[in-house]
Amino acid sequence: MLISNIMTSMICKTTPSEIAKEPLAIRVEGLSKSFGATPVLRCFDLTLERGKRLVVFGRNGSGKTTLLKLLSTRYRADSGNIWINGISTDLEPNMIRRSIGVVLHNPMLYQDMTCEENLRFFGSMFDLSDLYDRISDVLCKVNLVYQKDQKARNLSHGMQKRLGIARALLHDPEVLLLDEPESGLDKQMLDDVGPFLFKSTRGNRTIVMATHNSEIGLKWADEVAFLSKGTIVYRASRSDMDEGRFHDMFLQQLEKIT
Repeated sequence: MLISNIMTSMICKTTPSEIAKEPLAIRVEGLSKSFGATPVLRCFDLTLERGKRLVVFGRNGSGKTTLLKLLSTRYRADSGNIWINGISTDLEPNMIRRSIGVVLHNPMLYQDMTCEENLRFFGSMFDLSDLYDRISDVLCKVNLVYQKDQKARNLSHGMQKRLGIARALLHDPEVLLLDEPESGLDKQMLDDVGPFLFKSTRGNRTIVMATHNSEIGLKWADEVAFLSKGTIVYRASRSDMDEGRFHDMFLQQLEKIT
């Protein structure tokens, strides 16, 4: 599917002020998703308060990416319900898409457009009145000011990842969905971009992040969870986490990946 088709279907003219206000940013009930005969998520439940950062760990195939794509409305569930900021993803998918930012493995960039052209194109879909100021701001924050006139295809993997992050945050979303955002970024860039990811103009962003990187995951998390065979098998607040149990589970995950 062309990027333009994906992104155009993900935008509406609803303003963020129209999004319902409730303590839960994310509520998932009875979610199931299969691909053919292979179940990925099974009767999955999840709640996350506004402004919290949940980092999800799990081996390949555990359902992490599928969960993020369901939350972002890129996939439709076989059964169950998802609400983002009190809005049903089934009933109001366009409203949901306006309030979220998504960073997946595919940065969803036009390879023959420059960095600035990509951001201008995506930003125009949100009808942003201060688009040029926002473009300058996000390029600065992801350290791509000097590459703004370079075509995306000529950027390194890490630079494309940074541009994907800039694209996801250009409209200042309330909820951010991240699939291994650390891939291709060095430690300094991760330290620099972290505060930019965490904060919106309205306060703390709600973040769901999937990763295999325990160092960055634990550093960024308010809460951690392990996904296995489509269900959450462990969840704890970062401050109350049983680190011994966490590291045992993380090592088991690595053994199944390698």
